[in-house]
Amino acid sequence: MLKLNIKNETSRLRAVVLGTAINNGPTPKAEDAYDPKSLEHIKAGTYPLEADMVREMEAVAKVFEKYEVTVFRPEVFEDLNQIFSRDIAFVIEDTFVKANILPDREKELDAIHHVIDQIDPAKVVSPPEEAHVEGGDVMLWNDHIFVGTYKGSDYSDCITARTNMQGVNFIKELFPGKIVKEFDLVKSKTDPRENALHLDCCFQPVGKNKGIIYKGGFREENDYRYLVNLFGKDNLFHITRDDMYNMYSNVFSISEDVVISERNFTRLNDWLRVNGFTVEEVPYAEIAKQEGLLRCSTMPLIRD
Repeated sequence: MLKLNIKNETSRLRAVVLGTAINNGPTPKAEDAYDPKSLEHIKAGTYPLEADMVREMEAVAKVFEKYEVTVFRPEVFEDLNQIFSRDIAFVIEDTFVKANILPDREKELDAIHHVIDQIDPAKVVSPPEEAHVEGGDVMLWNDHIFVGTYKGSDYSDCITARTNMQGVNFIKELFPGKIVKEFDLVKSKTDPRENALHLDCCFQPVGKNKGIIYKGGFREENDYRYLVNLFGKDNLFHITRDDMYNMYSNVFSISEDVVISERNFTRLNDWLRVNGFTVEEVPYAEIAKQEGLLRCSTMPLIRD
């Protein structure tokens, strides 16, 4: 059995689910796009090719191998996008939470049954039908659980809104001993530079007390201020609107001093190194065209 343990974003990683781009399927039709960035690339004829995405994901797998991390991959289903394993489930402490995801994506959960079968069934939970929550919106930080949400009245019509307040309340009820803080995120169905698809698209902790943040991703300045007060402004790397579009905050921590980052994030990677991090650079720009990056395609199961 897998003894799950996730209490924050940066403790030493021991086991993870890494998505797969194999048999990813043809380029979607514009009307089938789940997010504005994918739509942009579908229309422009620049949607990523399977071979390029497979190559990028294998680069990450090699980094995990270097650090002796146990890696689980989904069972490959034909013509199914299975890259973003963070969307479909997440671990909080020793509990595996199945996400309430878009109905078209339920097969992605079936593809990791071999992982779920190794978990104590009593520790596998599903939200009630009305509670929507995806892993990219759920971020652990010791005594805190940060949850991205969308409080707009058009939630039900907004395909880029993936976690509702019922989902936030579900997390609160499941973990009453934690400080669960929700963040109201900016959403757009048409402009990827105005869309924080998940919380990890505009914020993520790194190390022991630092983080990457985009102020414009939050609908309420008080939410941004909460993180500034918690981490300290000098400990936060502020990114721009274009940086958010390129997914700068969607890196992934192997430990408190090792971060996997996209190789083109020069300004961020330099800042990380200046602050004592080892940066494992990988190519991930093609996968980024689907409005997801390193955190989105990884689901940690065990950290120290």
